Amino acid sequence: MPGDMRREFSDREELIAYLAAEFPAAAAASDAVSATTGGRRAAEALLATMRPERYAATRNFLGGAVTRLSAYIRHGVLSLAEVRRAALDAVARPEEAAKLINELAWRDYWQRVYEEIGEEIWEDREPYKTGWSAADYAPDLPADIATGTTGLACMDAFSHELVDTGYLHNHARMWLAAYIVHWRRIAWQAGARWFLSHLLDGDPASNNLSWQWVASTFSHKPYIFNRENLERYSDGVYCRACPLRTTCPFDQSYEALQAALFPNAPPPAPAPRRRR
Repeated sequence: MPGDMRREFSDREELIAYLAAEFPAAAAASDAVSATTGGRRAAEALLATMRPERYAATRNFLGGAVTRLSAYIRHGVLSLAEVRRAALDAVARPEEAAKLINELAWRDYWQRVYEEIGEEIWEDREPYKTGWSAADYAPDLPADIATGTTGLACMDAFSHELVDTGYLHNHARMWLAAYIVHWRRIAWQAGARWFLSHLLDGDPASNNLSWQWVASTFSHKPYIFNRENLERYSDGVYCRACPLRTTCPFDQSYEALQAALFPNAPPPAPAPRRRR
């Protein structure tokens, strides 16, 4: 039909050139092209390599056995139910797939919230729990974050990976989001928009509500990390070469970071006493 996009190309380069011509604004914003291959065949091949038991044990490590299926789920190439069935078929005991299936359940939950509230996904679900008001957060993403020139080797590497590949490990997403919101005090919406402009698996439900979880507008406390945590799960690859390694803003205890980042936050409520 007139107006339909082409579906047949002689090679990948022809496809890339066609898309650049069809979407000049996107091409002007970034000429990076992800190496991820689309389509059902690629999705099924990747699904067959899934190892749920290794995912459960290593998923927080940047080199861990994550599935890389999120882009295919996001665009409807794979369904959550299909991935769940494949996960159960890949293990000897159902509990070995429990962690992976739990993450699928979170994705389903985000979508259900989105269906219920629509564009309110861009609004704070709750007040910040940081001691700062929403007005204390800058509305725009600073250029040094967007261009990966902060001087922090970890954050700059994450920024470049996001823009160049359209993908970022979930732990790296959390670290980068926490840095933006809590260390730089930028409104989570600015970071969420930036992620959605580059992530192949980006959708407002999973993206925005995860940002709100980090920010504390959809959770009971803000998410932060320290250098020890980042070094452990990244094998220290960023810290060793970082020009700011001796003045790292993350190199403190969680208690010290909490006090420095959230000086106006009320003290945490005491845990309820257990009856004897």
